Amino acid sequence: MNPLPRTVQWVGDLPGHLRLIDQTLLPTQVAYRDCRTVEEVWESIRMLRVRGAPAIGVTAALGLVVGIQTHAEPATYAKRLQEVADYLRTSRPTAVNLFWAIERLEKKVQPLPAQSPPSARTRVLLAEALAIEEEDRHMCRAIGRVGAELVQPGQGILTHCNAGGLATAEYGTALAVMYSALDQGKRFRVFADETRPLLQGARLTAWELQQAGIDVTLICDSMAAQVMREGKIQLVVVGADRIAANGDTANKIGTYGVAVLARAHGIPFYVAAPSSTFDLGINDGSQIPIEQRDPREITEGLGKVIAPQGIRVYNPAFDVTPADLIAGIITEKGLIQPVKEPMIRQVLASGGDKTIPG
Repeated sequence: MNPLPRTVQWVGDLPGHLRLIDQTLLPTQVAYRDCRTVEEVWESIRMLRVRGAPAIGVTAALGLVVGIQTHAEPATYAKRLQEVADYLRTSRPTAVNLFWAIERLEKKVQPLPAQSPPSARTRVLLAEALAIEEEDRHMCRAIGRVGAELVQPGQGILTHCNAGGLATAEYGTALAVMYSALDQGKRFRVFADETRPLLQGARLTAWELQQAGIDVTLICDSMAAQVMREGKIQLVVVGADRIAANGDTANKIGTYGVAVLARAHGIPFYVAAPSSTFDLGINDGSQIPIEQRDPREITEGLGKVIAPQGIRVYNPAFDVTPADLIAGIITEKGLIQPVKEPMIRQVLASGGDKTIPG
């Protein structure tokens, strides 16, 4: 199943440009944004025209190509590449895929001789960026296959924010679990949290699932506890923006609260994420940087001011769910269960697409 148009794509050869779905216009308008400068790519990432850790990684990789492709001076090519990379790194701090993708491209061209023509080096960068995009598609499909085994017919599944095709190169992470289960003939019901303050669940997830023909019901974030209490939820599956070595997981603000509620109601809480979302260089969630966003995202909504003028606002974009609240992490390499550092490292080092029992 591929119910959506491509979230991010490269158009043309070299020189070319980046085309992405402007997710700020969904669900009422499906429109594309063409980025021909690195500044336009940066703005698209920063303003959430493209969002979701895997999609941000692909966008950053292709954005690096956008920013370097017209540079024709061999002597200053490396300096310009560093400038573009450092600039893109400032767009959003939490999603580790952004930093991972940029670093991967930088490492790819480092061995090339300094006298190599700029066009040849840029072509290597483009090939690597397109490889990241293709790998993400395969990883999402594999995540779906692994996670679909957790879905039982007739279940109610809760998800928070958007971890579908709009958040990846294709298919999604958390929603890939549902798409794969649907492909297997399973029937179930999904409850999508609206995800305040930017309503990614209402604007994006509900739209995606509806387009795919999945039975979806939209609820306010504050309704999750009541829906669980009523026995309508048997499984929670969410995405991730960064996972520490011990399994602590950063995801959209509100995810931690959902995990606490799931534990209180005896409902298994799973995270779905590709191996590229793990940051094994940090020990635990306390080391994950949490992006602070514009207060107006909270004080204004739907074109109206909805809070007193001058009110203090705290607006973290993400929170961190402790590993001990997570029943398992669904990756393209298998199901990590229990969520402990030795098991995480074992599964990530494995060949992939198989379940590793706890």
